[in-house]
Amino acid sequence: MSLFLSRRRLLQTAGAAAAVSAAGPAFGGSAARAAGAPARAGIGVSAHPFDLGQVRLTASRWLDNQNRTLNYLRFVDVDRLLYNFRANHRLSTNGAVSNGGWDAPTFPFRTHMQGHFLTAWAQAYAVTGDTTCRDKAVRMVAELAECQANNGAAGFGSGYLCGFPESDFTALENRTLNNGNVPYYVIHKTLAGLLDVWRHLDSTQARDVLLRLAGWVDTRTGRLSGQQMQAMLGTEFGGMNAVLTDVYLQTGDSRWLTVAQRFDHAAVFDPLAADQDRLNGLHANTQVPKWIGAAREYQATGTTRYRDIAANAWNMCVDAHTYVIGGNSQAEHFRPPNAIAGYLARDTCESCNTYNMLTLTRELFTLDPDRAALFDYYERAWLNQMIGQQNPADNHGHITYFTPLNPGGRRGVGPAWGGGTWSTDYDSFWCCQGTGLEMHTRLMDSVYFHNDTTLIVNLFVPSVLDWSQRGITVTQTTSYPVGDTTTLEVTGSAAGTWTMRVRIPGWTSGATLSVNGVVQDVTATPGSYATLTRSWTSGDAVTVRLPMRVVMRGANDDANVAAVTYGPVVLSGNYGNTALGSLPSLNTSSVTRTGSGSLAFTATADGATVNLGPFYDAHGHNYTVYWSADGGAGGTIRLANAGSGLVLGIQDMSTADGARALQWHDSGTPDHDWQMVTDGDAVRFRNAHSGKVLGVQDMSTADGATVLQWADNGTADHRWTLLDQGNGTYKIRNVHSGKLLGIQNHSTAVGAFAVQDADDGTTDNRWRIVRDESITR
Repeated sequence: MSLFLSRRRLLQTAGAAAAVSAAGPAFGGSAARAAGAPARAGIGVSAHPFDLGQVRLTASRWLDNQNRTLNYLRFVDVDRLLYNFRANHRLSTNGAVSNGGWDAPTFPFRTHMQGHFLTAWAQAYAVTGDTTCRDKAVRMVAELAECQANNGAAGFGSGYLCGFPESDFTALENRTLNNGNVPYYVIHKTLAGLLDVWRHLDSTQARDVLLRLAGWVDTRTGRLSGQQMQAMLGTEFGGMNAVLTDVYLQTGDSRWLTVAQRFDHAAVFDPLAADQDRLNGLHANTQVPKWIGAAREYQATGTTRYRDIAANAWNMCVDAHTYVIGGNSQAEHFRPPNAIAGYLARDTCESCNTYNMLTLTRELFTLDPDRAALFDYYERAWLNQMIGQQNPADNHGHITYFTPLNPGGRRGVGPAWGGGTWSTDYDSFWCCQGTGLEMHTRLMDSVYFHNDTTLIVNLFVPSVLDWSQRGITVTQTTSYPVGDTTTLEVTGSAAGTWTMRVRIPGWTSGATLSVNGVVQDVTATPGSYATLTRSWTSGDAVTVRLPMRVVMRGANDDANVAAVTYGPVVLSGNYGNTALGSLPSLNTSSVTRTGSGSLAFTATADGATVNLGPFYDAHGHNYTVYWSADGGAGGTIRLANAGSGLVLGIQDMSTADGARALQWHDSGTPDHDWQMVTDGDAVRFRNAHSGKVLGVQDMSTADGATVLQWADNGTADHRWTLLDQGNGTYKIRNVHSGKLLGIQNHSTAVGAFAVQDADDGTTDNRWRIVRDESITR
């Protein structure tokens, strides 16, 4: 949320029952039934999600999260949620009690939360067939229709629907709005909720209320000049371009695409289209919904500029602005590219941002289903932040707004205005509480995708897929990520020959696929999809093994600040109630798993033993996610090439300026040891034997320029930036030339020259940063 007033200050100053009409909304009787296929198929889409009702979670941590959220959705009082709508539209509140927090009657953007409830209720019904959730959604839609019908008496334009006066939109258009409201952000949530009730419950009344409200948006924005509209877009507006594009795709009416494109924010879209990272200082969650809108607008129009905007934004955010747990932003804002270690605070990783990045990832995957890196990221954020954002001790599944990453951080403890504290039944209603309701009613929505004859398995979670289009059931059984295998049993007609594609994460090596116990001769390259095509028989069982190992993930801006991962899991240190004033110094070689039945580890940090476990289970104690990882070997690292496996060393162990840096077998001598010295937004590599700094001969900018050791004269040819590839490898880019550190002729020979290369995507440009000779085991 981007506000003229801070949320903290807003919260300091923030201070109807009706029967469903007999002629009310129609809805389908099947939990899996939706409002029919959209009138228009998405352009460029080559992988399709299953309907929510086709995938069911089975006993697991994921199902536990879903059930806690369902408890809250069944519990919450619809009349309290309607209070501000009915009061604003001049209807009796029928004695209902008003809410607090961000839905208090004096809070500027009250009623943003109700759209989230509509979506969550609709999803809960689609997933589980829960009729209580269905009936609450139906009841609220009927009440919202009554509010719209009273607009004449309330003095509002036709179709208007909100909990605050329409005059706030006049002030917004005139750029005089100064009460902290973000009016179109609220409208977006209401539109999205109504659309989901229409799609998942077949509610014709939700459709009618939705289209009347969309018509009001058209009237309101259609009278503005392009300049006025772009000025207004400087105030957060959520995903208005996304939801209106979805209305266009659902209805086929081009009117709604026209309205959607009015919300294309040129100040944000133009740099992204040019692949320029200008995110620094921008309010993060104001931007991500726009990027989702760009992806949807590409599907609606086929305009490649929209696709480029969405893809470039994803690349920038994930590569240069994302913490190890998959979240981004500090104090709700993007920081400079690769600024991670310098921003480990109590207010990192706003949950809304991560939820929306998952949505964007899902959209991009439908367009590019061969890109396994998309779901490598998805798994990282989904598993490490979003599963752990919910309080497992709370029967209503309340969530945390931020996920603190400061040393000694603790979920549920943070800034009083909603930082690390838990949400409540009626006195919080933050944006992240709303996306949390949506998140934990659709945890299964991206486990599987399909096209006509191919099943894609993206995530490894206990679940049952009803692939009714082919008469097939797929049952996935796994203890993952505690164990490294998952089994997919195919039953039903099996429908002859078809293909199963399974994601092989970039963090694994030696993955195997077996069918009925027989290892298959299929390619299982890390960071790709393994393809298994066969004539299936009911009862066939595919076992996927994904070996895991301990890997240190260095921060982009300081590789000596690192997190411990095991396979897809981020491990955190358990410090009980002990406060930490700085990052503990971890002996990276000491990280040891203590048993096969759980992800329990021990390590030595600051000379003492500390227990480590999955960060998603880090509740009720102080923790650290990042560590000072330069101890245990004189603060040195080794640079191991991902292509050859050889370690970068110095020719003849020379101490001379200009001695060539070569690749060598690792003999354990200090000519292979390098110290990483932070220098602004880059690092210098200083050799532990010679004290010389790795640089480029003659400051060359040519491809193939030789990399040498130099006296450190302070020039940019000695400075390097680390580009995390998300699978334990880095590309190392020279600040002066922009070229990557690579190997001459892709050689695997001992003594091959290290040179600067153009980035051709080969592994000779990728390096593992090895600490204590044991970073990967």
